[in-house]
Amino acid sequence: MNQSRVDILVGIFVLAGMISLGYLAIGLGKLEIVGTSGYFVYGDFASVAGLKVGDSVEIAGVKIGRVESIGLADGRARLGFRIDLGIELQDDVIASVRSRGLIGDKYVLLTLGASDRHIKDGGQIRDTESPPDLTEVLGKFIGGDLSSGGK
Repeated sequence: MNQSRVDILVGIFVLAGMISLGYLAIGLGKLEIVGTSGYFVYGDFASVAGLKVGDSVEIAGVKIGRVESIGLADGRARLGFRIDLGIELQDDVIASVRSRGLIGDKYVLLTLGASDRHIKDGGQIRDTESPPDLTEVLGKFIGGDLSSGGK
């Protein structure tokens, strides 16, 4: 009788541990189990170096969506964004790939425009800014050309 009580308690403990690990894996992996909400927009960039699917899309430091896809279109990087419902983007919004700190995580910053028209589901963000190339920036700052080995 006493042994079965211990077995039940151990089973409950193991089950609670497995549920906790599953929750952490889903939360840290930025996975969505219950479908996707929001609407889809895309933008073409000269470069999206360091950005990956699942990175955040923000306005004024507030997460309003995430990067859903990265691909190529006509020799440019095409990013697909899933924007939360209730957030309306003007058709003159500007999308910039930014970094948190010097070598931090990448994210997409949206700067709102002043237009009365809004981007609809499947629409395109026309004004985009790619991240600066760190080698070029350091080369200009130091006064030399780092990309050619200083020659």
